[in-house]
Amino acid sequence: MSVILSLQSFLSTQPVIDFMTNILAAICVLLVTFILSRWVKSSIARMGFKYDQLDDTLFVFLSKFSQIVVIIVGATFVLNSFGVQTTSIVALLGAAGLAVGLALQGTLSNFAAGIMLIVFRPFKQGDFVSVSGQSGTVKEISIFTTELATTDNLQVIVPNGQVWGAPITNYSVYDKRRLDLVFSVSYGTDLGRADTVLADLVAGDARIHKGPDPLIKVSALNQSSVDFTLRLWCDASDYLTLKFDMTRSVKEAFDAAGIEIPFPTTRIVNSTDPN
Repeated sequence: MSVILSLQSFLSTQPVIDFMTNILAAICVLLVTFILSRWVKSSIARMGFKYDQLDDTLFVFLSKFSQIVVIIVGATFVLNSFGVQTTSIVALLGAAGLAVGLALQGTLSNFAAGIMLIVFRPFKQGDFVSVSGQSGTVKEISIFTTELATTDNLQVIVPNGQVWGAPITNYSVYDKRRLDLVFSVSYGTDLGRADTVLADLVAGDARIHKGPDPLIKVSALNQSSVDFTLRLWCDASDYLTLKFDMTRSVKEAFDAAGIEIPFPTTRIVNSTDPN
């Protein structure tokens, strides 16, 4: 009986009451923190999914980051309620963060570049681009890397720091492209006839745009050939097929018209031959 009375007397003391109150308050704060963090995370993520012009990847990252920030704030409040000096903890975390940042400079650079790529969007998933010496179709833009699929279906992972820090060529932005082709004929060729053959081929291909007007001009006089340059405009989707088809068609049309396409030749002269 005396033990029970002593226990009741101990529990009724003010320090114990204050401690139990802090425990209950800490539990309530943690519950509210976790509920609030989940709400913030889902709200930010829904915002990215709701609007097509906003990038989903960025908002998924921001939602997770916001959740962590809310949890850290709630945990700091709980520690303060128990009299823990959080300033020293914050200072320690800051020093540790600085050390980690120095050790992970390359990773943080890729992270910052990933944020810039997601925010400013110089290209999007499905675009055909050339970045940092690599060309391919964009499959995924993540926080640290960009994934490309080459024309022969190889996966290329490029760090975002190299993507953002180098010129980016996006072949999918504009719906029209210019195609430049060069064809050589021999010096004995009637240039007017060759010009007519090329003009007929250009006029007969519906994929070639009429505006801007196609350009057919003599562009160079080489050692053994005269070069014609064809400057054509077409839909971006027709660029490669038009290039291949036009190259074959010009060869066949030149052969049919008797126009010689020169190629390197070697003449061997016998020094003992009096002729």
